[in-house]
Amino acid sequence: MKERDSFTKSPWQDVQLNWRPEQAIITDTIFDAIIVGGGITGITTAVLLQKAGKKCLLVESKTLGFGTTGGTTAHLNTFFDTSFHDIEKDFGEHAATLMANAGKETLSLIKKIIDDYAIECDFEYKDAYVYAEDNKETSDLVKILAASRKAGVNALEQRDNKVPVPFQMSVLFPDQAQFHPLKYIYELAKIFVEDGGLILENTFIHKSEFKDGVLAAVSDSLALKTSNIIYATHMPPGINILDFRCAPYRSYVLGVRLKNEDYPDALVYDMQEPYHYFRTHEINGQKHLIVGGEDHKTGHEDPEKAFENLTAYAKKYYYVDSIPYQWSAQFYVPADGLPYIGLLPGGIDHVYIATGYNGNGMTLGTLAGKIISDQILGIANPYQELLSPSRIKPIAGFEEFVTENADVAFHFVADRLSLAGIESLAEIMPGTGKIVKYKNEKLAIYKDNDGRITALSPICTHAKCIVNFNPVEKSWDCPCHGGRYTISGEVLTGPPRRNLSRIELDE
Repeated sequence: MKERDSFTKSPWQDVQLNWRPEQAIITDTIFDAIIVGGGITGITTAVLLQKAGKKCLLVESKTLGFGTTGGTTAHLNTFFDTSFHDIEKDFGEHAATLMANAGKETLSLIKKIIDDYAIECDFEYKDAYVYAEDNKETSDLVKILAASRKAGVNALEQRDNKVPVPFQMSVLFPDQAQFHPLKYIYELAKIFVEDGGLILENTFIHKSEFKDGVLAAVSDSLALKTSNIIYATHMPPGINILDFRCAPYRSYVLGVRLKNEDYPDALVYDMQEPYHYFRTHEINGQKHLIVGGEDHKTGHEDPEKAFENLTAYAKKYYYVDSIPYQWSAQFYVPADGLPYIGLLPGGIDHVYIATGYNGNGMTLGTLAGKIISDQILGIANPYQELLSPSRIKPIAGFEEFVTENADVAFHFVADRLSLAGIESLAEIMPGTGKIVKYKNEKLAIYKDNDGRITALSPICTHAKCIVNFNPVEKSWDCPCHGGRYTISGEVLTGPPRRNLSRIELDE
């Protein structure tokens, strides 16, 4: 089974892959581009640059698809979590039209790649439905319908929503799509290698620097030389301006087998906050209803409760036989609603970043690959300016920016003042983790089912917030900027550069 950055398992991990990249042997080569991150953004960027004649190295901290690409629900849309109504309101009509064109062109690019290279990845065109359940949602959906049409996206009011949930209004977006994300990116990686690209797995890049007059991507044992670095990792390592413009979220998903054949033949979304979403995918010859939702900020709320709520929601409307899969994944919400794609502001020259995809990672990750490869190749891209990480919008997203950063400040202080004290490690139940004060020390303690203790510093190595235990994913999650660590303290996902410190206990 494919590994992922979580304890829970997605259905994509069950895929049998017939190809694995050989580990690159690195000499003193100066690459045209080093792409950090082996998800859809990194691999798409690498393929496009390598095809254009550049010499590229793709570096992944674990294995290809280890991050969010292995935990996506793999919807491919020409509309986005940030509606065209909101884009028009905050950025203007031209911006809404640009994003509509970006969505359509990106979906066409994915289909062209699949056709050109005969990639078998379960790609299917599907109609998509967005429905409203009450008067407020209906009022909002009316605005979304009008703004989508104005932006150039085909949208039609319907009398059906394709799921057994009562509704007031439903809007159809034709010609959307879905696919198997790991089948897709592994075929892309194979194409990249066949074109001369190199892949280096199990190598954690923790900083960029100029070394001996050359830009370098630096790991614990290597300084890889390059003309350009692309961080396709949500957040680049260390502290930078995007930490304050993006908020980390977890989304929860079930893969459900039904007792009947009431599987929806469409992509479906409600308008609740957070919203639910549905689709069907055949895994190993068996149809599964994929239903997701219950999103919340990373390190906040109760992940176990999120799965309980989602299970109850699925059972309310569907005749559930079993739930073979339940999993969660991380994504980042941008303050002003649009992704940040391009040169990293305030950093070293020729360092690129792509983040803030919200729940549209497969589409926007592909778009990011096109924008960044065009920038490096000197090709004018119509979306580069709108989505630039250096864009300044004093109104759009300001309230969200203030709210999210006030939340970071709150957790930085409050989590230090609310630690529970324990007298004995026996107070911690087997199979659980807890942040405690023990013998006048603040500790992150995990006790396994056999009673073995792992004690760590609870202070995130990124910005010094206090991590929280995620009982579903068996990880330590930072509520401030989304850094995640394994039970033993190893970095699972950035932006932290260093592991949590191990602490030896007498008891």
